[in-house]
Amino acid sequence: MATYLFRRLLIAIPSLLGISVILFTVLALAPGDPFEELATNPNVPPEVRMALRAKFGIDDPVMVRYFRWLTAMAQGDWGFSFASRIDVDTLILQRVPVTLFVVGSSQLLALAIALPVGIYAATRPYSIFDQIANTLAFVGFSLPTFFTGLLFILLFSIKLDWLPFVYRSDISATGWRWFWEHFRQAIMPIAVLGLFQAASYTRYVRSAVLDVIRLDYVTTARAKGLGETTVTLRHVTRNALIPVVTLVALQMPAVFGGAIVTEQIFRIPGIGSLLITAILANDTPVIMAVTFVFACLVILFNLIADLLYGWLDPRISFR
Repeated sequence: MATYLFRRLLIAIPSLLGISVILFTVLALAPGDPFEELATNPNVPPEVRMALRAKFGIDDPVMVRYFRWLTAMAQGDWGFSFASRIDVDTLILQRVPVTLFVVGSSQLLALAIALPVGIYAATRPYSIFDQIANTLAFVGFSLPTFFTGLLFILLFSIKLDWLPFVYRSDISATGWRWFWEHFRQAIMPIAVLGLFQAASYTRYVRSAVLDVIRLDYVTTARAKGLGETTVTLRHVTRNALIPVVTLVALQMPAVFGGAIVTEQIFRIPGIGSLLITAILANDTPVIMAVTFVFACLVILFNLIADLLYGWLDPRISFR
């Protein structure tokens, strides 16, 4: 296991380097200038503008700027935000906990719905429950998150006045009241992301279980007199979860990307809203850092998926 993990980490290094080169080059060649507004500000002298551009190396060749960025990243320096006037790593660390809480909770909700519903629907194909589950799943992943988000706001915030629709990070309460207020304002964004993912996962879990439940070894397990619950949980579900793990692992970076829209709707101060703000302000150090983090997530969750394969299927060996 340790050898396999070390080998995968070595493979990840050139992948991340290639991704960083592409990201940095695209951002460097994209139109826009982080100091563009200074050029139209009469209160900023031209020599000050030139000094700032020279300090941050804006006019240097792309490869020179890239190697400077790479060297700084290797030393733990993520750059300086032109818009927020603080270090990029500090800015990201301020936003990460909120995004992880919302995205992580939404994934737990999605799996808590998709696994039992998908497995139960597959064990009773074409039943009333299966048809209702399929219909709701089609409706769920056909509706975009911005539509369901606005629908939730209209229903639970404006009409019923149960939940706040603007996420506040400056809650003055303390103790359990503080935790409750944070959870209460996160209910709708978690539900929006979780239900959207649950709809997709349910269809995939049902399909995976249907493929496994028809195999010969499942019939043999039933012939030995094992109960249906034991056959489903020990012999069907565990093997059916292997492709599901792949889906969930590969979907996680996409979930973080989808959270960008949800964070904008509910005004959540997370990574998604930070990326949108940075794009609008041409804050390239922040854009580069956030997109590079998303790339790292893709590689990380692929590695986690490969490790989970060995736990789900003992026949898989790490060599």
